[in-house]
Formats: sequence, structure tokens, C-alpha cells
Amino acid sequence: MAAPAAPTGRVLATLNEDGSRRWIRPKPSSGKWLIRRRAVAYALMAFYLAFPHLRWNGKPWMLLDLPRREFTFFGTTFLPTDTLLLMLLFVSTLILIFLLTALFGRVWCGWACPQTVWMEFLFRPIERLVEGGFNASRALDRERKHFAPRRLLKYAIYAVLAVLLGNTFLAYFVGTDALFRWMLQSPLEHPTPFIVMAVTSVAVFLDFTWFREQTCLVACPYGRWQSALLDKQSLIVAYDRGRGEPRGHGAGARPGLGDCVACNACVMTCPTGIDIRDGLQMECIHCTQCADACDDIMVKVGKPTGLIRYSSQDALAGKPPKKLRPRTVLYPVGFTLFFGAFLLALANRSPADVTLLGSLGAPFAVEANGEVANQVRIRIANRTATEHLYTIAYIDEPGAKLIAPENPVRVRPGEMVTTTVFVMQPQARFVGGERRVRFRLSDETDFTREFAWRLLGPSTPRPTSTSAESAGRNAPVPRS
Repeated sequence: MAAPAAPTGRVLATLNEDGSRRWIRPKPSSGKWLIRRRAVAYALMAFYLAFPHLRWNGKPWMLLDLPRREFTFFGTTFLPTDTLLLMLLFVSTLILIFLLTALFGRVWCGWACPQTVWMEFLFRPIERLVEGGFNASRALDRERKHFAPRRLLKYAIYAVLAVLLGNTFLAYFVGTDALFRWMLQSPLEHPTPFIVMAVTSVAVFLDFTWFREQTCLVACPYGRWQSALLDKQSLIVAYDRGRGEPRGHGAGARPGLGDCVACNACVMTCPTGIDIRDGLQMECIHCTQCADACDDIMVKVGKPTGLIRYSSQDALAGKPPKKLRPRTVLYPVGFTLFFGAFLLALANRSPADVTLLGSLGAPFAVEANGEVANQVRIRIANRTATEHLYTIAYIDEPGAKLIAPENPVRVRPGEMVTTTVFVMQPQARFVGGERRVRFRLSDETDFTREFAWRLLGPSTPRPTSTSAESAGRNAPVPRS
């Protein structure tokens, strides 16, 4: 059997012919797009670091408190009972992503994604600075000097940055107050958060040191979604084949050649290692580095810029733009409906979330005087920005007593408190072993809510007719 033919050329963007990792060290390309992206990236870095520290109405702008199952966005806290609100918000966000992708392509990936922002404007610049530049980094790769002194220094700097980002990531889930308190304590006093921070820091370090662009190529599903999210009118970073082909050295100087001079500058600067001239690809994050590199070459050879530019597949084919198309109509309509429903539900949301819970132990107890005692737990979540006193009342006929160790109940803003009350009433009221009752909860303002609840007790037989009434009903009817 003949041996299989050896592969020719590059197998994958990050894979050599012999199966080894092809390390991508993109050559920086200056230009108008890099200047704009750098300004956006530095602003986003400051925003990502500061976001968990910002407050709105005394609450963080964003806090994902998983242990307590509370999620705060821009000063509004959502509880586990807010399933409808969270669903509407999630669907609205998803439709908005679809709309932005249909209009502007993968602008998120190339301009705002934290992976791209930190990788291209912090970690890679540090790498080039410490290792001696683009060519020096490639030389270390060829010589397989992964633990050269310069790289060890780079790893040390990366480790410090990873700890900073790991603590920032933890702040989104525990809040900055708890984070600062833990930073002054021994890790033994808060082992679980410390482990989360340590694991996150290690993951960040491995991501920007080793995994790098493979996060976009392998782990992130966005590139695989683009075939469904983009259409031929969507904005993309594209190579103008009609103008550039056929390519060749000395292009434009010899008849029959396009403007592309086959310099491969666009390939050397690509952070994911692809060739933009091969067309729209899953690996392309639309970062415009290839556009800057190509524009620089075009200026040097005396050709118009824009051989690689923001465009659309239809525009490159000479077709007119279409502002109204199914995606640009249906997505805004869907977003308006779902986000409008979210705002309406949020505006009509009760200022307090009240849940009645059963007893933790026996469902009821019979006291020595014959009364039945029922334990009812009431969980109150204050959704407002001020402290409130909630008064609990039992709605029933005379003879029943409500015993509440704490009444009214003081609940601070955004806090959830569970209190216990006891209902005492005669045993005779539990016909069939249960009784339907109602509770009223009110605060010092105009908030009032009533809640139905079922209390259990010893089974009491239903009342029967007296013997005289029975005899009367069974007596023969006299004839006239």
C-alpha cells in the first residue's frame, strides 16, 4: 500500500504540516483602523476594570450573586422568582446581537470582545516589548526557546496581570466590598472565593500565554454562528478580488495583473493566522489589521487604498445595498416587542416579593388546651431602594390567634428576610384535615398584598344531621 501523500502547504492556521503547533506572532500594522481600535480598546479596558466598582442607587451596576441567586444589572436586582423578566431580558439581548451582526458583522469580535481587547492591546504589546519585537519572537519560536530568560520575564508579567484580571472577574460575582475585605484576610478565612480567584487567574494566564487565538478558533461558537447570522448585505472585512486578482509581484506594472502584489502582509499581521484573500472565513474576527497592512503597501506601490476594506459580499459583486431586508425588519420588530414587554413587566413589578413556605418540621402540633398550632414561614424580599417595615396579619374569624416573634419585620433595601409566624385555632375548624386561610402583608406605605394558604390539622369529621332531623326526613309523608 502506498504511503499517503504528505500535505502541501499549511494544514490549519495554527497547525504545521508535521502536526506541531504553529505559533502565531502577528506583525503589527499601523494605520487609521489601528488608531481607532486602540482608542476603543483602552477605553474598554478601563471600563471592564471599573465596571464592578460602579454604583447605581447604592447597588453595583453588575453583580451576579450565584450563591444567593440574585442578579443585579444597573442597580436593579432580579430574584429567582423573576423568571419572566430574566427570560424577556435574555431574549431581547439575543435578538439585539442578531441585529448588530446582520448590520455590522463581527464588530463585537474585532473591536469589543475582552479576549481581543486584552490579547491585542495588552498582552501582545508586552510580548513584543519584552522579547525584542516581532522578528525576535519568531526567532525564539524557530529555536524552540520557550523558556528563554526574556520569555520567563514575560511569563512573570503575565502572571501579575492574570491575578489582577482574576480578582476583577471575581468582583463581578461577589462584589467589591467582599473582595476588598478578603484581600486583607488570610485565604484560610475564605477558601472557596480564594480557590475561584486562583483557578480563574490560572485560566487567564494559560489563555493569554498558551491558548491565545485558539479561544476564538476553537472555544468560541460565534464564528460558527456567523453563517446563520450574516447575509450578503452584512458589513464584513473583505478582499476585493475583482480589483486584486490575478495577483503577482509587480502587480499593475505588467498587463493582466491586479493590484495585489502577493506580499502576504495581510497574512503576517492577522491575529488568527488566516489569509483574507481566501474569502469570508469562520476564523476571521474582522479586526481590520489586514486592511491597515494592505493600505500601507498600496500607498508604497502607488495604488489606491481599500483593496481590503469594510464592505459586503453584495457590494463586492457590484449589487446595490438594501437597507430593508427580512433581517433588518424582523429583528428590530422582535427586539421592540420583547424589550418593550420587559420594560412593562419591570415597571409593574411589585415593590416586594413575598413567598409563603411550609413548616420545616411537623405540619402542625396539638397544644394541651386542644388548639392546633401551624407554623408558616414568610420570605420577604425588599425590591425598593429604602428600608421598610412589613406587618403580617391573619385574616380569619374570631378565635384564631397569630403569634409572630417579629412583627413588623424590618427589611433593608435589596435584602431578603425569612420570618416565622404561628397560627393558633380550635381543632374543630379543620374539617377534613385542612383549612384554607389568608394572610395580609403591608408596609408603612401603600403596599398591601393578600395571600391564600392551606393549613393542615387533625382530621375532624364533617357535621352530620341530628337524630330528630333524620327521623323527620325518614317519616312517611301523610296522605291528604
